[in-house]
Order: sequence, then structure tokens, then C-alpha cells
Amino acid sequence: MNYQVIAPPPSLKNYVQCFWTLEHQTDDVSQKTFTAMCNGAPGLIFQENPAVFTGFEGERLPQLFVFGQARKYGQLHGGGSFRTVGINFHPAALKSVFGLNANELTDQNTCISHLTKTALSEQLLNCSSAQQQAACLFNFLEKQAHLYENSNKKVDYAVTALQQGKRLSHVLHDLSLSERSLERLFLTHIGITPIFYARICRFQASVALLRKGNLCSLTGIAHSLGYFDQSHFIRDFKLFAGVSPGIYLRKSIERMPGFPEWES
Repeated sequence: MNYQVIAPPPSLKNYVQCFWTLEHQTDDVSQKTFTAMCNGAPGLIFQENPAVFTGFEGERLPQLFVFGQARKYGQLHGGGSFRTVGINFHPAALKSVFGLNANELTDQNTCISHLTKTALSEQLLNCSSAQQQAACLFNFLEKQAHLYENSNKKVDYAVTALQQGKRLSHVLHDLSLSERSLERLFLTHIGITPIFYARICRFQASVALLRKGNLCSLTGIAHSLGYFDQSHFIRDFKLFAGVSPGIYLRKSIERMPGFPEWES
């Protein structure tokens, strides 16, 4: 499989993490299962052939759709050749770019035509390269962001602090907010509570350590990240990845970050 990443222009750096493509050319049409691990961010997906994959509940996915925060792992099923492109957004982008209350799309996806009138699908199909598709998407998102500009500095600060492992109590103190007040802001701009977002951030930190092989034991990882014990770490990992940390280490084949298939 060929995975490619293109960075966004400076005008979108507060909304977009990256544009990516994942392409697979094969004569093997057998069904494969891919796991979408929780990463704490919404996104946008364009499928050149929308008949290839079915979604988490076995549903046929739209050709071009936006998805919100996921509170647990999901599995996609598909086989044969495919080419998929996407945008990884920053956590608050649904509010900033589409004017949505983010909790409307938590654990959900929606066809882009339900959010705005656009010929974006046709434009992407007519592009001849990944670079052209990226430029097309970036142009669309720049226009969208100018329509809403719903960023919130307190949410942005809290997101960055939690990603860096700061305790929620310290974040609340820094912002002079009650937990309930920050929770309301997070549900609107992020789609999940600060506590749950912090859990996903901690899970992502554990995945980064496992990938690097920085620690030799699961107990060491659990301790370094502030889990109560190894069992607590494993339960959270299974919720967000679908497997235990040990199975992830032994059997994951990550075609792109956070999107593994598994060795039998």
C-alpha cells in the first residue's frame, strides 16, 4: 500500500493537521478488516470507489463524508484495489470550519452535501494527482473557515495542554473555569468531554511509546502515563484500539498511522 502525506498551507494550520492518500492496487479481492483507532480528532474522507468499504455498522459509506470524534475503535471492511484521500482535522475544526456543534457528529459521519452545497466530489474525481486533490480540498476548506471562524481560545489552550499531558485540574485553574463550564465548551467545539479527551490523548501517548519501543514493559508504560495500574491501561487500550497492547505490538500492520490490519 502507498501512503502519502501533504502538509496544509499556513492559512489552514489552525484547522488541518494534514492531507493524506492511501492507495492499494491488487488482484486479491478477498475481504480485509481494518481498525480505525481513536485519535481525538474529526476528519474528512473521499473514496474514489465508494463500493469498496463498509462502515463500522456494515453500512455503505458516502463517497465524500465528514466524521466526528469517535469514543471507541471501529472496523472497516473491504477488499480489492482502492484509493482513498482524506483530511485529518484539528480537534475543534467541525465548529470552526463547518459551524457545527461538534457533538452532533460524535460517533457519526455525514455526507458533505448535508453540511454545504458543493461540487467537491466531482472536482476531486477530475483531479489528476494527489497534489491537485490536496489543493482542491484546501481551497474548499479556506472558504469554509472564512464563513464561520468559530474558534475559541480557551478550548484551544485546553486541547494543547491535555495533549501535552497536563492534568485537567491544572487546566481548569489556568483558565479560571469550572469543570462544568469547560465541559460545555468541549461538547460544543470538540464533541466529547475534557475528561474523555484526556483519556484519548493518554492512549495516543501510549501508542507512540509502543511504536518507538521506548519502554520494555506494559507496566512501565502504564506508570509513566499515570494509569492507576496495568489493568486500567489495558482496558483503555482495548476500548480505543480494539485489541490489547500486546496484540497491537505483535500483530498490527499499520498501513497508515492509527489504521492497522492484523496478522492472522
